[in-house]
Amino acid sequence: MGTRTKRTYNLSLEAVAHVRDLAEQGGPGTSQDRIVEVAIDRLYREASEHVEQAQWTRAREDPAFRSEMRELAAVYADRESWPTE
Repeated sequence: MGTRTKRTYNLSLEAVAHVRDLAEQGGPGTSQDRIVEVAIDRLYREASEHVEQAQWTRAREDPAFRSEMRELAAVYADRESWPTE
């Protein structure tokens, strides 16, 4: 994260207090900015994982996908047949 930009957001007093408390508990070098960055990164990953899980759920219910997976499993049933990198 080399480039930074200043943004203004309207947060509840409770959210601001939580960020301050976490920054104070985090030890040296932990800033309020870093607390917010970590929280956003975590939320982003959770949302991405949720989307991916939904895609796998749909794929598992898709007959064409299941058929293709069975074909691939049959082709590569013998570990020796896996392509080398």
